[in-house]
Order: sequence, then C-alpha cells, then structure tokens
Amino acid sequence: MDGGSSRHLEIVQAAARLFDERGYHHTSMDDIATAVGIKKPTLYHHVPSKGRILVWIHDDLADRLLTRLRERIGSGAPPAAILLGVLEDHLELLDREPSNLRCYYEHRRELPPEDQANSRARRDEYFAATLKVVEDGGARGDFAVTDPRLTTLAFFGICNWSYQWYRPGGAMSAKAIAVSFWQCFLSGVAATCTGPAP
Repeated sequence: MDGGSSRHLEIVQAAARLFDERGYHHTSMDDIATAVGIKKPTLYHHVPSKGRILVWIHDDLADRLLTRLRERIGSGAPPAAILLGVLEDHLELLDREPSNLRCYYEHRRELPPEDQANSRARRDEYFAATLKVVEDGGARGDFAVTDPRLTTLAFFGICNWSYQWYRPGGAMSAKAIAVSFWQCFLSGVAATCTGPAP
C-alpha cells in the first residue's frame, strides 16, 4: 500500500466493506468515494482504479501473514506451535478485518492481470513455508504424516473455510476457535486409534 497513509487505509477499509457487501463487480469508484466522503477526482488522486485497491488488500494481508509465519519459524518454535499460530492469525484477521480477509479469498481472480503473478507468488510462498513446517514436524517425529502436501492442503482447508461462517462477536473468541481447530487437526476426532474403516 502506498505509504500506508491514513487516507489510503480509509479507502481500503471502505472498499473492502463494499466489495464484501455488494461484490467487486457491483462496486464502483463512485461508491467508494461516497463511502470515504470524498469526490471521485480526489479518490483518483490517491488510487488509479478499484483493481489497484484490490491489489492493496490482497498483498497487504498476504505480506502480514507471511511475516508472522517467518517470525515464528525464525523464533525456533516447534512445528505444532507454528501451525497453531497460523490458525490464530487467520481467525484473528477474521475477527478484526472480516471484509478484508473475505476479499482476499473471494476476489483474487479479479486482480488485474498484470498483478496476478506477483500476488500468486506471495500465496505460493506462504503455502511452501507452511508445507516446510509440516515436513519438519514429520521429520522430528511430532506428526505422523504420510503426504505432507495433502496434510498442508487439509490444514489450509480449515483456515480458509472459516471465512464462510465466522462472524465477530460470537460465543467463542477467535483464539478459542483456533485452539479447538488445532487440537482437532493434531489429534483427530476418533476416541481411539482403530485404523481405517474396512
């Protein structure tokens, strides 16, 4: 995001809310300008297009998630704790910035063509770093993993699908939900280990 000025942040928050409520294609620059309380020419002074706003939303979240993951890996935390942190990051973003995170998931195909490769590279790096955490957990004997890539895809299925149902202010806090998911992911749901069904 260009400098992270308060006006730019205001534009991003207003646009994310409108994209979430109305859909990306049904939101105009006029709508965004009205939501921010400025004239459309002033909005164009700050941003050239709504596509650029979508890039800001996507890349800002991707960079924050990747930075947090790198910090945990760099701290030497055990793999299980790192995965819990990833879950907490996603749920906390849903709690604090639900519209932004839903835009990240729902509208990445609407990113301008010239930005899609760079944004995809951010997502791929995040996935690869998490996959390495799963592989390290298997190598340490912390995880019983036969296919680390499938395991990582299943893990992100838990993270990413939460935006479909999670709403801030529910009975459980974002952190409590993250811990519950983490326990289920690590331990499974079977009362005893009986092996696969015949």
